[in-house]
Amino acid sequence: MDRPGAFVAVDGATIAYRLWRPGPQSAPRRTVVAIHGLASNLTRWSEFAATTRLGETWDILRLDLRGHGGSLFRGRVGFEEWCSDLAALLRAEGVTEAVLVGHCLGANVALWFAQREPGLVRGLVLIEPMFRAALAGTMTRAVRLRPWIAALMPLLRGVAVLGLHRRHLAMLDLAALDREARTAMAREGGFPASRYASMREDLRGVPLTTYLQDLMAVTGPLPELAGIRTPSLALLSAGTRFSNPDTTARELGALPDCRIVRLDAQHWIPTEQPEAMRRAIEDWCDERFGS
Repeated sequence: MDRPGAFVAVDGATIAYRLWRPGPQSAPRRTVVAIHGLASNLTRWSEFAATTRLGETWDILRLDLRGHGGSLFRGRVGFEEWCSDLAALLRAEGVTEAVLVGHCLGANVALWFAQREPGLVRGLVLIEPMFRAALAGTMTRAVRLRPWIAALMPLLRGVAVLGLHRRHLAMLDLAALDREARTAMAREGGFPASRYASMREDLRGVPLTTYLQDLMAVTGPLPELAGIRTPSLALLSAGTRFSNPDTTARELGALPDCRIVRLDAQHWIPTEQPEAMRRAIEDWCDERFGS
């Protein structure tokens, strides 16, 4: 049963999530937590949750990070807030430890969470993590803009508090968008990257304040990886649109226990290589934690 849920944080913010667990009264099982990326939402993982055989023996928890999707919030967001929300949500659902699966910004959230809450993390699946040293293309411009964005954020958040913001945001269904993208790929032979890398399209579904803070987070530092002892699987694309995969692999070498798998994709592995991604995650979980 894939049930919707909403968790109210200590500051009153509502965190939306969905939990696959067979039956409303079932006790918690082993848990996979799926974390979406920049300007995204929990529908990034709808297809994975519906198709993975891990659902036979694992709970699958998907959440909208604060500021995204059903967790609409126009105040301060970042790794501290996202990690605090996730820790509180896991405890509320009775989850004592989980395997975190994150894409892009979500992979960075997973690393910060493992550093902050090691007792709650059983394993990490890092799909296209974003290391500052590896950033390329448009992301290097975002790095240069960081001081300007940081200076603007208090003003923008203040304006939002006064109610000067868009009243309606689109609720983007990424599973449907992925199906459209694969149809276009089959017809035209190329990935429709412009639809997935458009600030204008991204801002249809997230507040400007959230989008800019996402950029600040994804271009910022990551924790010291040598101190993260949990077993990890990293799935890297061959593309260099946003980051250099070779540099990313070298950075991941600091993790004491990390397997790296490379897939033929530009950056959007869940869209471009869903079956290969799913099999890699399932096989690794079987190997490390038992089938």
